[in-house]
Amino acid sequence: MDILRQTLLSFPVAIFGALLALVACYWLLVALRLAPVELFEHDTLASALVSLGFIGVPASLALTVLIALAGGLTLILELAVMRWLPLGFFRIPLGILVIWGAFALASPLAAWLCQRLHKRLHRREPHGHERLPRCLLGERVRVTSVSADEAPVVAAVLEGDASHEVGLATKAGDVPEVGEQRVLVKYLPGDGRYRAVPESDYLDARTRLRRLHLLHRPSQHDGASA
Repeated sequence: MDILRQTLLSFPVAIFGALLALVACYWLLVALRLAPVELFEHDTLASALVSLGFIGVPASLALTVLIALAGGLTLILELAVMRWLPLGFFRIPLGILVIWGAFALASPLAAWLCQRLHKRLHRREPHGHERLPRCLLGERVRVTSVSADEAPVVAAVLEGDASHEVGLATKAGDVPEVGEQRVLVKYLPGDGRYRAVPESDYLDARTRLRRLHLLHRPSQHDGASA
């Protein structure tokens, strides 16, 4: 019991213990309907998670799986290696490296696990609205219609589900053509539409991240894969 308590209170395991406790409290509040699943659905966070491969899942679920896996890896490393070493003060800088490495290693696996829930998370309400609209960020769409108005109304469908239509917001000089493929990168809650960029621009950005070793290779379930 003493060994277990010392392990759980050691750095960096204690950091993940605190994070997991907060995550557990959050999901308890969700279960009690005192907090929304969309609590962390902000564009900046959602876009960052999309760049890491968490496409089609709520940010809250992505963060939960990521923290749980990274915490598990850290606990294994603590039990197998760190607790046997006389680290002293060096436990702090080493612990920071372990935290970074655990998240880096857990990210691809966490993204893969989250993508297994992809279809379940895209159930729409009877009136056709997406329950968690930011879950579509990173999805590839095909433009189906563009109105000739001064402020064009653009409609598109998901590449994997032609019955799932979304509206695209446009900017001056950036109006897509019918048949063009784009990737959803931002949700605009004011009018329920999405910002979308050309697929080539999105893939170029992902390629730059991959060259910096910040992004794992996309899987076949990646909504923006070629």
